[in-house]
Amino acid sequence: MDLSSLLVLAAESGPVTAGYTFDGPWILRNVWIIPFIPAMSFLAILFFGKRMKFKGAEIGIASVLAALVLAVIANVAWFDHRDNYESHGAGEDAAGLLVEVDGITDDVVLTAEEGGGGESHGSTAVRNEATWFQTGGVEFNVGTLIDGQAVMMLFVVTFISTLVHIYSTDYVAGDRRYTHYYAFLSLFTASMLLLVVSSSTIQFITAWELVGVCSFGLIGHWWEEKPNSDAALKAFLTNRVGDIGLLVGMIILFFAAGQTFDIVKINTMAINGEISQNTLLIASLCLMGAVMSKSGQFVLHTWLPDAMAGPTPVSALIHAATMVVAGVYLIARLYGVFYVGFSINGSSINPLALIGMITLIFGGLLAFVQDDIKRVLAYSTVSQLGYMVMALGVGAWTAALFHLFTHAFFKAGLFLGAGSVAHSVHSFDMKKDMGGMRKFMPTTFKTFVICTLALVGIFPFAGFWSKDEILVGTGGWGLFGGTGGNGSYTLMLVGGIIGAALTGAYMTRCIYLTFFGEFRHVPHHDDDHGHGADHADDHHDDHAHLPHESGPRITIPLVILSGFALLAGLVNLPPGFITGNLESWQERFLHFYEPAGVAYFPAIPHGTPSYSLAIFASIIGILGVLAAGYYYFVLVDRKSQELGVSLTELPDGPTSKSSLLAAGHRFLVEKYYLDHLYTTVIAGGVKGPIAKMVYWFNQHVLDETVDTVGRTSVKTGNAVYRYLDQGLIDGAVNLTGKVSNETGGELRKLQTGKIQQYAAYLFAGATVAAGVLIFVI
Repeated sequence: MDLSSLLVLAAESGPVTAGYTFDGPWILRNVWIIPFIPAMSFLAILFFGKRMKFKGAEIGIASVLAALVLAVIANVAWFDHRDNYESHGAGEDAAGLLVEVDGITDDVVLTAEEGGGGESHGSTAVRNEATWFQTGGVEFNVGTLIDGQAVMMLFVVTFISTLVHIYSTDYVAGDRRYTHYYAFLSLFTASMLLLVVSSSTIQFITAWELVGVCSFGLIGHWWEEKPNSDAALKAFLTNRVGDIGLLVGMIILFFAAGQTFDIVKINTMAINGEISQNTLLIASLCLMGAVMSKSGQFVLHTWLPDAMAGPTPVSALIHAATMVVAGVYLIARLYGVFYVGFSINGSSINPLALIGMITLIFGGLLAFVQDDIKRVLAYSTVSQLGYMVMALGVGAWTAALFHLFTHAFFKAGLFLGAGSVAHSVHSFDMKKDMGGMRKFMPTTFKTFVICTLALVGIFPFAGFWSKDEILVGTGGWGLFGGTGGNGSYTLMLVGGIIGAALTGAYMTRCIYLTFFGEFRHVPHHDDDHGHGADHADDHHDDHAHLPHESGPRITIPLVILSGFALLAGLVNLPPGFITGNLESWQERFLHFYEPAGVAYFPAIPHGTPSYSLAIFASIIGILGVLAAGYYYFVLVDRKSQELGVSLTELPDGPTSKSSLLAAGHRFLVEKYYLDHLYTTVIAGGVKGPIAKMVYWFNQHVLDETVDTVGRTSVKTGNAVYRYLDQGLIDGAVNLTGKVSNETGGELRKLQTGKIQQYAAYLFAGATVAAGVLIFVI
């Protein structure tokens, strides 16, 4: 990679420092307390929850609320630290960052000596570390690394988790494992918070796996029903596939960086050219496997829609603030590795950007053919995660994190809104059990529409600002602005605009099927326990067949989230828009949260805002809304009135007239046949033909070999016994005995007891001996 961009950053943004200090505000040095509180809540709920009045929910809510307060304090402290910290004593790594550009070595690190004050530089992260253990001369540290992206995520995770905890008190009330649910909810939150603040890759991996274990427990919360346990296993196993890439990638970085797990050092060495680009490319490709599985990127996204088997509040937490954004955060945290490894600067395509673009389009297409409202939102999350990964791939780091920030609010609002509707009708099927819900649930309807407008990216809702920044970051527009960025990612720009149209269309369909038309639900006695019923309201009133608005513990979180969906985008207003020349109101997200000017973060050029691009992308998104709106609100409604029935699709629609469209629809319904590939071909192949082949080999080769050896051993043993033992050895012994016995018998005949006979024997013997002596001598 050409590292001249570091020199450009030094010229434009001031001195580049080592990027961290062990000094700073108390809360930033002791931020480990924030994940520690919900972790202790997990233990407290397990041991004492069932004995308490609210079965442990009060412990969970109190702990996550305390974590939220501390997260807010940490953000305020970071704002002050960001603007006022004077870089001094930043450690030996601040001595200099040497980069070679065109054969010339330049020192672009201009920082004060130890204790010498220095020039103001606010992006300096705050670290706090201790030795975990040592083995083989390698020191394993545990600690925290707090910078802009970390404090932002601390707020997002604790804020969404707090609302989910409160929402759940009503939604899962009376659940068979209510205490267990809150315990795992606390551990899930703690695990994600630990991942966010990790300063080393080994600690990051530990938190990463804890997140996976907690998701397994929560997705399979109702494990008695096979679809739920299958979904949990699918999520767990799919993520293990990606985790192989995580482990291999981290091991490569460990050795490439001189046997260290230090995230700051790994990033710094990658940016400084101390790790070869080929090594970084291989490591990045391995880590992409983990990102694809954890953050639902195509083709490892298949677990994510099935994860809807878990309780809806868990779905909201997974999709908005925890598990699925962990992969995005991994890229953001090791961005120096990916930036150099994929040569993001000055390029037009790379694996990160390409996978993200494919995911956002293919995920959006799948949302069109879902009847389950949670699955629509699940595929929407897949698509939006594609936006984030694509943004990171084109070098729009701040835009990606900004979209993660805004997406958390409106996607949590949509999932909890879907849960509110399902709580009332005891089903998630939009076609069979919903319709006309706006009349029964006005608050849920209004908040759902607001969050949808934010998701589609309609001005001035939150999604508009973050999506527009992603499109600007592609650097491929150039019409009345919108230039700059890290390259000319025109293909990604086109993909992002197509994604906006798809989002508008499938969310219009979702709103129509859920809130418009006639109410189609027919109550059943097993509503609370049927597939997709979510067990949300086991204590419902059987006499109330019509839906009704949810209680305040459900609607208040919806109102709060819709407020953020409307206003959150204003924290990063482009220069000049509304703010005039007041720079303190402009691009606040960029200012506080991007770690600019530090050695462990690459120098990223930013694209210039383009109002023409924003207007054009908005028009495309609105066209998607209008196209789907015309189909459902005009054509389907008109046909429903003609036939006198409540329709959800046209009976003579396009797929009935075109075999090509019918085949395309079937292709989408079958989810690109990926589940068939994984389940039937791969897993079925292992369980079927391969298993049969292994069984045949076991029976006819291994067992036959063992049996042959056994039979041969028996025959050999018999032969040895019969011929060697019995015939030779025992025969020789018996012969010796017989000879000895007969010899003894003959000798016994000489023993007469007569002295005269003995004297004769003696005389004869002496005569013989004398004769021998005479003749011999």
